[in-house]
Amino acid sequence: MTNIAIAADQTIHATSIVVGRTGLLFLGPSGSGKTRAAFACLSQAAALGWNAALIADDRTILTVHGGRCIASCPDPIRGLLELRGTGIISFRQVDRAVMLCAVALSEPSADTRLPPESETFSCNGASMPLMRLWHDGAVSPLSYLRAARPELFLG
Repeated sequence: MTNIAIAADQTIHATSIVVGRTGLLFLGPSGSGKTRAAFACLSQAAALGWNAALIADDRTILTVHGGRCIASCPDPIRGLLELRGTGIISFRQVDRAVMLCAVALSEPSADTRLPPESETFSCNGASMPLMRLWHDGAVSPLSYLRAARPELFLG
């Protein structure tokens, strides 16, 4: 089992969104596909008629309240999403949301084909499941997340 932990009340390199009622935190270095995967999830959620909102693109502030990890956005980038090759767009935005799942993007390879089970992401003791996704763009990331963690998208 792998655990990724960070301290609370800090800004991290991540993109955060809400689809339905589920907060998703996309992790990875610059250029890893965080925004692309998040935008694909937002687009698919909107097409399904679900709530779809951006919290923060590229830089996310994480705090802990009541044992839950809360994501918010630094003011200068509020409501903005950078689509590489297209530019910066405005997107429906919410100020903050509880994060229920962290998504780490990785390169397709034999080593990442079957990630470790029961991985977690922890923010100052507030833990959530950590999912790993290849960022090859073959299938919607939301489809993969719904298949792997259907309980996150019920109701």
